[in-house]
Amino acid sequence: MKKTIIILAAILLLTSCKNKKEHKTDDGHNHSETSSVKEENHDNDESIQVTKAQFESSKMELGSLSEQDFPEIVKTTGMIDVPPQSKEIISSFYGGFIKKSSLLIGDTVRKGQAVVTIENPDFVDMQQNYLETKEQISYLKSEYERQKTLYAEKITSQKSYLKAESEYKRKVAILNGLRKKLKMLNISPSSVEQGNITSTITLYSSISGSVSKINVSKGTHIAPADEIMEIINTNHIHIELAVFEKDAMKIKKDQVIRFSIPEISKEIYEAEVHLVGKSIDEQTRTIKVHGHLHKKSKTKFDLGMFVEANIETTSKKAIAVPEDAITEQEENFIVLKQIKEEDDTFTFEPIEVKIGKKYNGFVEIITDKIQKKDKLLIKGGYSLVGA
Repeated sequence: MKKTIIILAAILLLTSCKNKKEHKTDDGHNHSETSSVKEENHDNDESIQVTKAQFESSKMELGSLSEQDFPEIVKTTGMIDVPPQSKEIISSFYGGFIKKSSLLIGDTVRKGQAVVTIENPDFVDMQQNYLETKEQISYLKSEYERQKTLYAEKITSQKSYLKAESEYKRKVAILNGLRKKLKMLNISPSSVEQGNITSTITLYSSISGSVSKINVSKGTHIAPADEIMEIINTNHIHIELAVFEKDAMKIKKDQVIRFSIPEISKEIYEAEVHLVGKSIDEQTRTIKVHGHLHKKSKTKFDLGMFVEANIETTSKKAIAVPEDAITEQEENFIVLKQIKEEDDTFTFEPIEVKIGKKYNGFVEIITDKIQKKDKLLIKGGYSLVGA
């Protein structure tokens, strides 16, 4: 009997505790569960807080929207080149053997400097013909003047007079031709007239520059017009680009060119359109665009370097932010907008945006959640969003 009373008391006690617990739950005064809801709300808050100490130590920066130019880009390729007047091919009008050539590739050459000496026995024959013809002219001239006088006095026939005149003028023409040839070979006619006959000729550079090619050595036999060496003046170096036909009408004088030498570095250099070709190459369907390097550029480029270039044509203005202000998160693009600053704390709100063109360190953004007056985190946001 005593055991039955104890069991009934235990059942009543358990039932009373259960009802008490359910009553508290219905009234919503369970302290522990209320605390749990507040923590959940805090976790869903997307705002990001940064102390001023963190802001400064991470070298973060604030900025705002700005209006930037976003030009249309024409992509092209080309090479480093020089104008035709800055390049010289050393060759000879007559063949022969190289007697002297002391220059090496890369050597500096002054305008008027001797660069190579050629030897050929034919040079001796040419000078002898010159002297002989000059001596004949002295006799033919006197004979022509004598026949002219006799004809004027009707002592000789017109035929004899015309024959003397013709022979004299023919020899004068031959002499003038030989004199011209000697000058082209850099042989002085007046020196030949003094009896100085030579079997060698010397070729000179007509420009200042440096030797870029040498195709001969001492003793090499060359034919007329063979390329002996090449000299280039790089003071007026430029870029020569090939633009496809579909983009030809977009290219205008003075447009900005930004180019790089991909085989060397990713550094970007500047130039400007100086000349645009007027005809399309039938095989490549391109036009030539001649660009002058920016005057401030002090980089020494080598002739023939391959370049990749962007020519900036028409442009439009758009709202943009610096590239560092954009953070990519799960295929979305985020900008951090400052929504509060109090005490020593900055509070930022992540704003999802769409991006457009990129140019010169800026990115076009499309959003209606950011105004020009808003402050944005333009540097250092990646570590916050990615955290």
